[in-house]
Amino acid sequence: MRTHGEHSLEAGLVALKQGNYQTAIAKLTPVADSQDNSTINLQARVGLVMAYARTGEIHKATVLCQTLTQSQNTQVKEWAELALMHLTKPKKCKSASKNSETGLVTCKDAGNATVPKYQPKDRVPETTSDGKSSAVKSASFPNPVIPSVEYRNKIVTQTLSNTRSSVFCSTTYTETAGSEGSVNPLSNIYWRQAKRANVWQPLRKPNLFPLRLLALGTFVALFWVLREILNLMKEFINYALVKLPYLEPLQFLYQDPTSLLLIVLFVMIGLSPWLLDWLLANFYGQRELSKDLLHSHSRETTRVLQRFCQQRRWPSVKLRILPTNAPMALTYGNFPRNARIVVSQGLLDQLADDEIATIYAGQLAHIAHLDFPVMSLLLLVSLPIHRLYQQISTWGIGESEGIWYKPRAITSSITYGFWCLLTGISLWLSRLRLYYSDGLASEITGNPNGLTRALLKIAMGISVDIQNSEQTSWHLESLNLLMPVGYQQSLSLGSIAGHLPFESIFMWDTFHPYSRWLAINNSHPLIGDRILNLNQIARHWHIDPEVHLTNQSTSQVKLQSFLLQIAPFLGIPLGLIFAGLIWLMWHTGFALRLLNLQWIYDDWNFVTGSLLIGFSIGMVCRINSFFPDIKIASVQNAQNLPNLLTYPSTIPVDSISVRLVGKLLGRLGAGNSLGQDLTLHCSIGLVKLHHISLGQSVNPQDLIGQQVILTGWFRRGATPWIDIHTVQTQSGKIIHSPHPIWSTAVAVAAQAWGAYIFLTG
Repeated sequence: MRTHGEHSLEAGLVALKQGNYQTAIAKLTPVADSQDNSTINLQARVGLVMAYARTGEIHKATVLCQTLTQSQNTQVKEWAELALMHLTKPKKCKSASKNSETGLVTCKDAGNATVPKYQPKDRVPETTSDGKSSAVKSASFPNPVIPSVEYRNKIVTQTLSNTRSSVFCSTTYTETAGSEGSVNPLSNIYWRQAKRANVWQPLRKPNLFPLRLLALGTFVALFWVLREILNLMKEFINYALVKLPYLEPLQFLYQDPTSLLLIVLFVMIGLSPWLLDWLLANFYGQRELSKDLLHSHSRETTRVLQRFCQQRRWPSVKLRILPTNAPMALTYGNFPRNARIVVSQGLLDQLADDEIATIYAGQLAHIAHLDFPVMSLLLLVSLPIHRLYQQISTWGIGESEGIWYKPRAITSSITYGFWCLLTGISLWLSRLRLYYSDGLASEITGNPNGLTRALLKIAMGISVDIQNSEQTSWHLESLNLLMPVGYQQSLSLGSIAGHLPFESIFMWDTFHPYSRWLAINNSHPLIGDRILNLNQIARHWHIDPEVHLTNQSTSQVKLQSFLLQIAPFLGIPLGLIFAGLIWLMWHTGFALRLLNLQWIYDDWNFVTGSLLIGFSIGMVCRINSFFPDIKIASVQNAQNLPNLLTYPSTIPVDSISVRLVGKLLGRLGAGNSLGQDLTLHCSIGLVKLHHISLGQSVNPQDLIGQQVILTGWFRRGATPWIDIHTVQTQSGKIIHSPHPIWSTAVAVAAQAWGAYIFLTG
């Protein structure tokens, strides 16, 4: 059992990690004031030095640092001496390069000063309760730079990590021989700043037929879904009118809506630029972006826009901006002369000049490829639905105990489901068009490395925005389909980027043999896959890529595991085969006058029953592997999360038991009644959570904003997530998530329904 000091240390380190420095000082001071010289005491004092420095209390940080220089722990002593030097002698540094022989990071433009980069050679021994020492894992904190020191290198604190603590970071430093780089102050990422092509040959002209065909198919699918929804609504209304007394059904509702719906959709395409202008201006604060303001952020972008439009003989593309901190970009309209390119203020602020240009070039590619009219129509159809969902959700905030909360929650969930159905139509087109736009954006700018950095910075910026807002903003969710990077894939990627090299982070994307299959329900392609394509373009132009990735599949995933993963969906075609065998056996028996079940099988409804039975069998086959027993002795904690994310051979069915400590993030009120916006902010970063809230009086949504201990099953897919098993509050209250129960219930219900249809026709 942990002591009070350990609990205080953990709480203080969590507060320090989250930037709550006053809370960290309050929690760590009692532990640091204790007379013993234990690991916990040392760790608390190191944390206090950093907290004092961050709050500007340099004198207190200096005094405490001087005491640490007398420590018997050699690594703590070395760190304290290093920190003390920078606390007392701050130096400015604009750029850095590493001396491989001395291990020093040399700061240029700051005289002849050198800033030593602390890289411990050995692990710090941890003293256990029995007096023995053991190797421990490294513990450091994000952005651990003394604020009074204005140089931009990262000082890594290598101290002891309590075995139950969830706070740690790993030393990350990406080296490039003979090149200079810059460190992003927001996330402490060292960028190679790989060069662009000075002179480049045009790429091979892509075959746009699959993209155009898919755009047409997406329009047809949207038309069919809307028509079926209209037919269901008409039938329901007339059925209700027939059942009610003194009322007659409406005759015009019996007419076929096909022609009218087609006319409405084409009119919406024609008016989409102006209708979307109005929607985005009134609901999202969109306004015009002046060329002068754009020029002040990116001179290259103005040149790219002017040159490309002149080459294509287009009028100048209309520019818009959204006042949000999350980096976003999208394009809408119907023809190139009516196209609008929209970016957010966050994108202009967080990306460099050349990186902004590559994003704009990607939006020009959507216009050139003519995939944006269909996407604009989908946005125009879905945006009002999402706005209605947002409005209902807002009404429900703060009234979870009110009498109208449940009706609002049900209405909100139905509206959200309807919005998901409409946006789900375009998932395939949303993924494919980005591969085409990446290629043309690279060709327009000659800068595939700039586009690589832009995609990564957008992912990190989105993750930071969700972390700061403590929920997914309405902008990110409703406009997600048209953005260059999806918000869900940014959660883990953006937050773990400071802990591991990008080459390790994207191992799963590039090495996994079934990665593309597992991304089939994602709105965006895997970023690692996109960067791999950009690397091929860079090498084609004989330039070094920003991130060195390979596509050599390890093929360590067994086919049986993948088949088990897709067992419920694999059961559907197997059910169809089973129905065909049954039909053949029945006809054979009927011809031989052995069996006559014509009254059951003549209407072909038995096929539906067979499909349901096949789906049910697949669910049952997968349940035990999907939800194994969680054994405390084998659970993984936050320290193992980077390895779980990077291991290239895991799939969701490889259910990994985890136990994480962190803050629960998400929306409040009826807008989260299905648990659609649940995220855990642990020491490593953000992880998406899945929870089933049906049939429970208390749910994790009620604990949003609190520190919790979560157990569940980690699943590595295109978007990593955790299926919740239990959520424990600081007061000891435990909430269970009935994933296995509801999975079993769905399987049994499908089996019973299928058997009923199969036997009765």
